[in-house]
Amino acid sequence: MVDLSESGAVSPGHGRHGPGSGSGNNGKKTSKKSRTRRGKRGRRRRSKKNNRNNKTPPPYLPPEAEEGNIEYKLKLVNPTQYRFEHLATQLKWRLQEGRGEAVYQIGVEDNGLLVGLTEADMKASLKTLKRMAEKVGADITLLREREVDYDLDRNTRKIAEVLVRKVPDDQQFLDLRVAVLGNVDSGKSTLLGVLTQGELDNGRGRARLNLFRHLHEIQTGRTSSISFEILGFNSKGEVVNYSESRTAEEICESSSKMITFIDLAGHHKYLKTTIFGLTSYCPDFAMLVVSANTGIAGTTREHLGLAMALKVPIFIVVSKVDLCSRGTVERTVRQLERVLKQPGCNKVPMVVSNPDDAVTAAQQFTQSSCITPIFTLSTVSGESLDLLKVFLNILPPLSNSKEQEELMQQLTEFQVDEIYSVPDVGTVVGGTLYSGVCREGERLVVGPTDEGRFLRLKVGSIQRNRSACRVLRAGQAATLALGNFDRSLLRKGMVMVSPKMNPTICCQFEAAIVLLFHAKTFRRGSQVTVHVGNVRQTATVECLHGKDELRTGERAVVRFRFIKHPEYLRLGAKLLFREGVTKGIGHVTRLLGIIFGEDLRNVFRRGEET
Repeated sequence: MVDLSESGAVSPGHGRHGPGSGSGNNGKKTSKKSRTRRGKRGRRRRSKKNNRNNKTPPPYLPPEAEEGNIEYKLKLVNPTQYRFEHLATQLKWRLQEGRGEAVYQIGVEDNGLLVGLTEADMKASLKTLKRMAEKVGADITLLREREVDYDLDRNTRKIAEVLVRKVPDDQQFLDLRVAVLGNVDSGKSTLLGVLTQGELDNGRGRARLNLFRHLHEIQTGRTSSISFEILGFNSKGEVVNYSESRTAEEICESSSKMITFIDLAGHHKYLKTTIFGLTSYCPDFAMLVVSANTGIAGTTREHLGLAMALKVPIFIVVSKVDLCSRGTVERTVRQLERVLKQPGCNKVPMVVSNPDDAVTAAQQFTQSSCITPIFTLSTVSGESLDLLKVFLNILPPLSNSKEQEELMQQLTEFQVDEIYSVPDVGTVVGGTLYSGVCREGERLVVGPTDEGRFLRLKVGSIQRNRSACRVLRAGQAATLALGNFDRSLLRKGMVMVSPKMNPTICCQFEAAIVLLFHAKTFRRGSQVTVHVGNVRQTATVECLHGKDELRTGERAVVRFRFIKHPEYLRLGAKLLFREGVTKGIGHVTRLLGIIFGEDLRNVFRRGEET
């Protein structure tokens, strides 16, 4: 017969209020107060025992978001045909959200709890995910597996992080632009040469020779102009560069994701070129290169400040670690961490030392504006170079498909950043399509001229990343052939827009600014060089609203007047101005001295052509 008193059951006559209940100390009744005190002590003992048994509380990820390209799945084991079709449709949606990329977390519940799967269930789930990817024309890459072991009574289980990427079709690859910043001689061009050519440097700058555009750059080893280099990743996450492909067209055809590096000048003499590259080419990210043996020197702080002022997410590469001791490298990293943690920056540095760190850094970098990954590598020995490639491979786009679609629905607007004359082709303009869609043979108008007029033209061929392209979409950079259009009528800072648009151009504008630095005072009559998008022109300060003068750190609404010709500006556009040591940032709040562009459809009716 079972003794119920040991099992926790209560026998008849011995309930909570039965005879003998609450007795102890030779049958004497215990007071309510002492029972409560003893109960609390018992609960504390049980709590301590439970805490000893549980190693750590269950780990969580943030709850799954309905939008975005990250999907949580507990398991994908032997789904029915109906369930499989639903899963494939869901994958297609996530790929659209990530503009061709999606990340699946296997073994994770929708609320973010890391449950984990056994080896057999994980293998079956990955097999199902591969079938889903094949159905929608994509490949999968296992980024990492992690053990989930938060309870000693359970067997170790794993969660898997999988990258799903579309196989390229009709040049619709994901294109991210990365501006490369840093002091002169920090190793920017050499790093890009190693990444894009696939060969390590010889320690004397051999890798950078293919990047230079002018003879004086080759002779001095210093970049003075803006150059573009591409690095591709295929649907399986493998690097595609010039080591296996002879032309840029071959790289584009093989890549599902393209990183376009904008190599900017490091010398202070070319600062206006660097600022133009940051404001005009609309980079998604900025890579600040710091030499391990010199640390933060020259224009490093200035470049960091420019990227932060323009709100471009920045990550840091400490190069040339082969030239100095480990202690020197650590000292440089500590110096960077101190600068990033200062009140003006408020960044959280994250040193990347292994592939797992690289995956985590890539995901957190775009989710939080505070995270700043730091890589330490060598372009001569190749140390930690693969970690940077892993980071770039996984780095997601900042904008989602919805924002992209909204921009594409607007009228065509193309920013003119570069102008060339190409033999047998004619005049060619390079720049970025800010909004709309541009096709071969499309008729647009370009301006404003010095008189505030717009001129008609026809787009010939389009090249994107040096390969032919039939359709250009919002956010993409390209070169457009304009045939025999007179090059002397064009200049940097112009826009090519749809004839349906009635653009407003202005001679004066107001902006809410913050004066970052000025040696004395900033007042009416001061002249500064203003950068707004691809516009770069000297402007005079007409008045400061509510103030007579500004000092470093002060804010005001200022009216500027262009001294040469009117410009096309957008309300809310970021603004950066400088003159010598004077620097300030802000945004356009009001357009004044407006010249209303005539209804551009009349241009075609009158046949006004150059």
